[in-house]
Amino acid sequence: MTAPSGQEWLDAMSEVLNRSHLFQPDEIATAVAVAVERLGCRTRMFLVDEGQRALRAVPQPGRPDAGPIEIDDTLPGEVFCLVRTKVAEDGALWVPMVNGTDRIGVLEFVFTGAVDVDDESLRRRCETLAGLIGHLVTVTEPKGDSLVQVRRAEPMSAGAELLSYLLPPLTISSDRLVLSAVLEPRYNTGGDGFDYALDGSLARIMIFDGVGHGLRAGLAFTVAVVAIRAARRAGLGLYEQARAADAALLEQFNDARFVTAILAELDMDTGRLRYINAGHPAPILLRGGKAVPELSGGRRLPLGLDDNRRRIGEQTLEPGDRLLLYTDGVTEARDARGEMFGVDRLIEQAEQHAAEELPAPETLRRLARAVGSFHDGPAKDDATLVLAEWSTDSARRNLP
Repeated sequence: MTAPSGQEWLDAMSEVLNRSHLFQPDEIATAVAVAVERLGCRTRMFLVDEGQRALRAVPQPGRPDAGPIEIDDTLPGEVFCLVRTKVAEDGALWVPMVNGTDRIGVLEFVFTGAVDVDDESLRRRCETLAGLIGHLVTVTEPKGDSLVQVRRAEPMSAGAELLSYLLPPLTISSDRLVLSAVLEPRYNTGGDGFDYALDGSLARIMIFDGVGHGLRAGLAFTVAVVAIRAARRAGLGLYEQARAADAALLEQFNDARFVTAILAELDMDTGRLRYINAGHPAPILLRGGKAVPELSGGRRLPLGLDDNRRRIGEQTLEPGDRLLLYTDGVTEARDARGEMFGVDRLIEQAEQHAAEELPAPETLRRLARAVGSFHDGPAKDDATLVLAEWSTDSARRNLP
């Protein structure tokens, strides 16, 4: 069999796109399979689980179930981690599936006949189709529960369920900046969270840690983040955003409930960073792959404690700089001897991954795994990491 023509690929993608307006979540994998079958190809779709530990197959009627594929130390896992297409020993073509630059999962393409899977044009067409499917998965998933269930290796707590509706994608990018986050333990989080917004030359970057655990901590985060979004979208600055969170928390809670946070704005034209530190661990700045002195300015009391001081920290970033934000659940993780993970170990790990030139989301996934492996037993606190990389090259590393 000869390789499918460009027109045949276009027809297949058009069929998927035209049908997608009425997709239910459980129909998408089959619709893709039917469309590409005419190209002499079989597909199977895998979505990354919520904890980013395994790739889980989307069920297709008439095909046997495929068990989860571990991300670490497997070829499909490498495709997901590095966002790079690979050919398996059996000739299958494994392609990363992204929504923008947010990693969704992978697609397996198995061609019948004598098709050259090393052909660059064939790979690019598979990657284009995978990109379309990544967008459609994101749009279709909220219509029902089936794709959500595929991505869950275990039940979620009520607090974690709340966060899943409030948080932006784990990774967003422009041609100058990549913003990525990871949150653990993903199925039992409560008060930790993050937020992003890219508009014009301005990137807003936020991380939060609500006092306490579980759903009540999650509610405190919810009140803080929606108050800040409302103020931000009304055109108000960092100080006014923090004060809006103060007012909302004081109005909704009578038990002195507070949220620590970093609220930051980066001018992507100049590298000027302005930030407020509301009782939170200081961000780490990585320059040339090495940590430089912490950003110690902009300090005030945690959100919800009615602090009206106007303190805005400032720092000028250089192209290629990475800004790492984290919650205390990262550095206060303890091993069996009671030793904490600590800031020094976090910096060491971050510098190591910077030297490996890993994409920002993969850097965070590995940092989170390092913290999880360090724990003695289940995590006792939420651990959140946010990484901003101001670099034109960083965005390219997150694309197929």
